[in-house]
Amino acid sequence: MKFQFVWVGKTRDKNWAALQTEYLERLSHFVKFEITQLKDAAGPTQIDLEGNEILASLNQSTFVILLDVKGRPLSSHELAGEIERWQGRGIREAAFVIGGAKGVSSQVAERADLALSLSFLTFTHEMARVTLTEQLYRAFTIIKGFPYQK
Repeated sequence: MKFQFVWVGKTRDKNWAALQTEYLERLSHFVKFEITQLKDAAGPTQIDLEGNEILASLNQSTFVILLDVKGRPLSSHELAGEIERWQGRGIREAAFVIGGAKGVSSQVAERADLALSLSFLTFTHEMARVTLTEQLYRAFTIIKGFPYQK
């Protein structure tokens, strides 16, 4: 299985960037991944412009997970179970999408196979990237029976 991380904007804060790098490095022991970092758009059509870029970055067969506050909340163990089910279904590529500051277009939301909520709280995009990568790493340690998740 391969992961694709699609997010709008850069991780500007060096501390969040360091944590993001740390968890991506840890995650690389379990799964291959690539990062598609898209440029922030501006203006009244921002959501549509970013949405078009997001959609263009996805393969037709990719299983798409949209991070959305209105998405399905999962515990770490439930996320691990989801990943195992994806693997059992033969899903080869899963893309995790974090939209821009104003959210995502309805076309991106419709393209998503799963809307996932990291929390009922609102996080900055930098925090969401770190939280996502840490939780994916944690999920794989749960799957493999490693002690990290305790």
